[in-house]
Amino acid sequence: MSRLGILGVALIAVTVIGAFFWTSVAVQATDAEKKEFQYISSAKCKMCHKGEKKGEIFEKWEAGPHAKAFASLPEASQKDEKCLGCHTTGFGKGGYVAGAENAADFAHVGCEACHGPGSEYKSATVMKDHALSVAAGMIEVGEAQCKICHTEALPEACWGEAKAAPKFDFAVASKKVDHKIAKAE
Repeated sequence: MSRLGILGVALIAVTVIGAFFWTSVAVQATDAEKKEFQYISSAKCKMCHKGEKKGEIFEKWEAGPHAKAFASLPEASQKDEKCLGCHTTGFGKGGYVAGAENAADFAHVGCEACHGPGSEYKSATVMKDHALSVAAGMIEVGEAQCKICHTEALPEACWGEAKAAPKFDFAVASKKVDHKIAKAE
């Protein structure tokens, strides 16, 4: 066989192998994109995010308004789907289900309400790598995430004593719930 023939066969072989590899990588990416992350509860987050060395993240959440969001609703509103999306974790998405055995695990605005379902980013190995944790479903929280619930289009029942929906100031509000892990020394 001539050199040109050998080169042609080699080129075809590389093309076939490359096409196979590219297809398998594309299928893996599509499968990852379709993956539905599961809610695991704030109690699972607490195992790694509690205590002084971790910036008392869980304790700050537990003492704050998000931990009491469901309890703050009048009893009738605790069954109102318009309220449950913002006063529970994962309502309608595999988290809070009224009457479920684990309902209490999600009857608040827990870690996963803001950071996303934790089934795939919960391990310390994943959490140590920011890009990996985001790829595993962790949401980088910012103003847009907060405004899913803290919006001027709040139902009147949420206004309390106000005559209009309260204005949401992200800069002020985020300081009230700030809970970053302390940098290692």
